[in-house]
Amino acid sequence: MEHELKTRPQGMATVDALYSKVLGPYIPEHSQDIIFKWFGSNLIGLRISRVRSSKLGDYRPSQRHLPARISVNNNLNPYDFLITLVHEMAHHEVWKIYLEQANKITLFRRPRKRPQPHGVEWQYHYRRLMEPFMTLSVFPADILLSLENYLQNLGTTSKYQHDLTRVMKDYNDPDGKEFVENLPPETIFRLPDGRTFRKKEKIRKRYRCICLNNNRIYLFSRLQGFMMRHKRGK
Repeated sequence: MEHELKTRPQGMATVDALYSKVLGPYIPEHSQDIIFKWFGSNLIGLRISRVRSSKLGDYRPSQRHLPARISVNNNLNPYDFLITLVHEMAHHEVWKIYLEQANKITLFRRPRKRPQPHGVEWQYHYRRLMEPFMTLSVFPADILLSLENYLQNLGTTSKYQHDLTRVMKDYNDPDGKEFVENLPPETIFRLPDGRTFRKKEKIRKRYRCICLNNNRIYLFSRLQGFMMRHKRGK
């Protein structure tokens, strides 16, 4: 089921009431007050989206008469949902500042470059927004430790993000998925779209896999999940 919350909800006593009803079930209880307050003070919509295999969430800046919007997949566990949501909130903080400064441009002042998606500004706001949630009242100890390491190393390496993904998997609903890095060589596996692959050797940070449907070679992230695992091929 999808939900979309507009920037100025109608027919509700307060913004908090609507967000509590729709967003509340998706995030940890002790994070809700801060999240609801943030949305109440920002002109931005929120879409709780159906599953998208290519991303967990995204951010769309305001365009002409359209307000900014955040979307997050509805199948994430509460901890993953919160981390993804704050990730997108940080993008909005960066764009708010950029647009405010762009509106002040004069003939004697050059326009500022567009912010990098995950540059130093985004990293600053992501850490700042995450800080109130970095407690055991919000996250379990194992997620909290991995999340601390990840936030301390934003923009430096993907190792800490991979570690966080591994820990987060223990809190997901069982779905029969496995990470490609856990599959033995020559294992045959299938994607949700029906294509079948055979796992081959590791190439730097990815694994070479042969699609048995068209005999083409694809490189897969070591932490990409697959719907079904078959027996090892010969």
